[in-house]
Amino acid sequence: MKIKCLLVDDEPIALDILAAYIQKVDVLELAGRCSSAVEAFTILQSKPVDLLFLDIQMPQLSGFELLRTLSNPPKTIITSAYREYALEGYELDVLDYLIKPVPFDRFIKAVGKMLTHRPSAPTSNQVADEEPFIFVREDRKLVRIDLRDILSLESLRDYVKIRTATQQVVTRQSIGYYEELLPAEQFIRIHRSFIVAVAKIKVITESHLDIPDQTLPIGRNYKQQVFEQLQVRHLLRKLPT
Repeated sequence: MKIKCLLVDDEPIALDILAAYIQKVDVLELAGRCSSAVEAFTILQSKPVDLLFLDIQMPQLSGFELLRTLSNPPKTIITSAYREYALEGYELDVLDYLIKPVPFDRFIKAVGKMLTHRPSAPTSNQVADEEPFIFVREDRKLVRIDLRDILSLESLRDYVKIRTATQQVVTRQSIGYYEELLPAEQFIRIHRSFIVAVAKIKVITESHLDIPDQTLPIGRNYKQQVFEQLQVRHLLRKLPT
């Protein structure tokens, strides 16, 4: 099932842009659009919403004031022309803080945080046994990749190659972005150029590790972190002093 999105902004152009972005992503569904936080409050009491795109400065009730009135707010992405409110937004546990005008690639990055979020109980867009996934932009399309299928990610300067057992997807992004996005308990940075899925590691030595059909180096600056996360600290004794 799709993620139901509610747009809240007193600028019609901003609403139009976000609505157009939502139409481009199959997993998203526009549940409604509001020109005020007061109108949004009424809608949130009457219909299910999974993801809220929320402006801050609006008449009568601000976006932050709306969030504080909700006992169980949906996951929220702030959309604002003002950077100075970002800290307050994150204190309210928002998923992301987007600065207007919002470019499509930044929109996708924010939505990706929603797609990889695993709630303790299934929501309207997620059955209990559904595996988490991400959407990756390749050329002019979005490619869905299930996290359980990822073997490795490789940095190619301004691009990242994501490899699974059945495909390779190259996207214009930094490897640091995916290091932050992917669950730390499932993925580990082993080199400035490589991230691997922990569950796919078959062999590990002092200098490299093996995953299906690939042997990858362990960077000197990443050895301690890798060995500790994989609970093979005894190998640290062999590291040069």
